[in-house]
Amino acid sequence: MDKQFNDLASMRRNYDLEAFDLTQANENPFIQFKKWFEVAIKSGKIYEPNAMTVASVDENGLPSARIVLLKEIWEAGFVFYTNYDSRKGREILSGKGVSLLFYWDQLHRQVRIEGTAEKISREKSEKYFQSRPKTSQIGAWGSAQSQPVSRKDLEARKNELEEQYKDTDVLPCPPNWGGFLVKPTRFEFWQGRPSRLHDRITYELSPSDGTSDWIVGRLAP
Repeated sequence: MDKQFNDLASMRRNYDLEAFDLTQANENPFIQFKKWFEVAIKSGKIYEPNAMTVASVDENGLPSARIVLLKEIWEAGFVFYTNYDSRKGREILSGKGVSLLFYWDQLHRQVRIEGTAEKISREKSEKYFQSRPKTSQIGAWGSAQSQPVSRKDLEARKNELEEQYKDTDVLPCPPNWGGFLVKPTRFEFWQGRPSRLHDRITYELSPSDGTSDWIVGRLAP
C-alpha cells in the first residue's frame, strides 16, 4: 500500500479559529444559522457554501446520503429541489425523517439539522424551475434520476430536448420535479476547538406545548 495511505492515522489538523459558547448563541436557531451562513458566504473561501448533505432512510432502515444545494430559507425550514422519483425523493416521501449537514471546513464549522420534510406547493416549484438556466431545465427533463443509463443515451436525450425546445427559453416544469421543505426539530452547531475540545451547541424543539420554543444546550465534544 502507498505510504500516504499508511499515514492516514496520523493525519490531523488543529482547530483554533474561534469559540462558540451558549452566551453567544441566539435563542432562535434559524437566526443563528443565518449568521453562520452569512459568514460562510462572505468569507470567499468556500466554493459552494450552500452545499449540504441530505441523509434519508430506505424501507429497510438503511441510510443514504448525498450532496445537494440549499436554495431557500423559509421561516418554517430549508428548501431544496430534486426529482421526486429519485432515490432520495422516494425515501423522503416515505416520511421517515431527514437530516441535513453543512460543513464549512475553512471556518472549522458544521451545522447538523434533523427533522421532517414535505413537498412545497406546485406553484413555487414551477416558479423556481422556470428561473433556472435552460440547460438545467433540459437536464431535469432528460434524466430519469437514479435509474440505470448509458452516457450515450443520456446525451442523446439531451440532444432531443434541445431540438424540441430550440425555439423557447423556458421549459415546463416536469410533473415529478419540485421542492422539499425540511422542517427542523433539532439543530447542532459545531465549532472546532483546540485539543478536540470542540463546542457543540444544540437546539431541541420543545414538544410539550405545541409552541415553537427551542431548548438550547451544550454537548460534550
